Amino acid sequence: MTLRKEILALALPAIATNITTPLLGIADMAITGHIGDAVYMAAIAVGGTVFNVLYWLFNFLRMGTCGLSAQACGRGEDGGDILARSLATAAAIGIALIAAGGLLGPTVIDFMDADRATPYALEYFSICIWGAPAVMATYSAMGWLVGMQDTRATMYVAIATNLVNIAVSATLVYGLGRTIDGVASGTLVAQWAGAFLALAIIARRFHPRIPEARVILQTRLLVRFFSINADIFLRTACLVAVTLWFTHSGASAGVDVLAANALLLQLFMLFSFFMDGFAYAAEALSGKYHSNGPADGVKRLERALVRIGLGFAVVFGLLYAGFGKWICSLLTDRPEIVEVATMYLPWAVAMPLCGFMAFVYDGILVGLTRTRIMLVAMALAAAVFFSIWALSKTSLANHGLWLAFDSYLLVRGLAEWLMLRSGAEHRLRG
Repeated sequence: MTLRKEILALALPAIATNITTPLLGIADMAITGHIGDAVYMAAIAVGGTVFNVLYWLFNFLRMGTCGLSAQACGRGEDGGDILARSLATAAAIGIALIAAGGLLGPTVIDFMDADRATPYALEYFSICIWGAPAVMATYSAMGWLVGMQDTRATMYVAIATNLVNIAVSATLVYGLGRTIDGVASGTLVAQWAGAFLALAIIARRFHPRIPEARVILQTRLLVRFFSINADIFLRTACLVAVTLWFTHSGASAGVDVLAANALLLQLFMLFSFFMDGFAYAAEALSGKYHSNGPADGVKRLERALVRIGLGFAVVFGLLYAGFGKWICSLLTDRPEIVEVATMYLPWAVAMPLCGFMAFVYDGILVGLTRTRIMLVAMALAAAVFFSIWALSKTSLANHGLWLAFDSYLLVRGLAEWLMLRSGAEHRLRG
């Protein structure tokens, strides 16, 4: 099979997977956008960001599991020990999040200073937090499936999860007259349905051999697992800090600006999850080639994915330039929110070109388990974000916030490219 066919065989189902992922947020935004008050949209923006803060911190379960299982696949191993180790970690994290939710949720939501949206955001959080173990288990399962070169299974799980979410949320809101609690309950049901389906597919298709507890808890393997994932955790903490501050700064400018920023971020999410389809292919193939493949396989993969990413960035930039306002109007029937979003639309047009390299190199570095580069690049990009925001917040207001965000995306990708090219990770770890 040629490299292009290998990429497409993994990327196309992953694109279908990831193109449905933002539908969960878009569906929630669209449903609340037609309830009748912008405060509901603002509450979903705040509540959704809180869960992004919590769950992104533990995205290492997917990324680290994927890199390790892809390398195991390249060696011809079944990866059952990797899956078991990841699922055990997922269960512990999920239970801890539920236990801490009563303090954590209100603290983060109060920090965002969402004004009238605060009680609705708290209601959304109090329901959705019960899905934490399911989300963590799904991270582990999806990462393992991608590493085992099966993105088709992840597609089935994502499509099913989103269909359940849309069906249950729409029924509760439009059929039974619920508001935020209806949207949150739909999300909760969908999260558990997705977790059970992912694990069922793994058991039926792969029959992984789950080793004894002493093997799962073997010190050397645990140290490697957590060493890789510590870098990803800290890298994700920087990402979360940027996202949290972006939402906080938008909220401080008022409900309308917060809602408008949320609409424009949906455009970025649509592009990013689309690009992540090829990033998932990069994770699976770079890990496999690293363990067993052609000597120049990773370099050829890198060149191919950069070309693909640039092409998609141009297409999405043109799409948002021509139809961005119309897309925003589909998500809400409140024209004042659309008009505010239109003021900042050029920044959304620039996002794909600024950000495509970050997605490509994140995928390659995950497969290679060269996670220290990811951490350093993200820390540098976050420093750029906060510096630009601090220097421009008075003169440019929300435009300065968007300038900082686009700059952060650009620096992140360029830094990963430069460090991978220079072999900087050995010096960083030294």
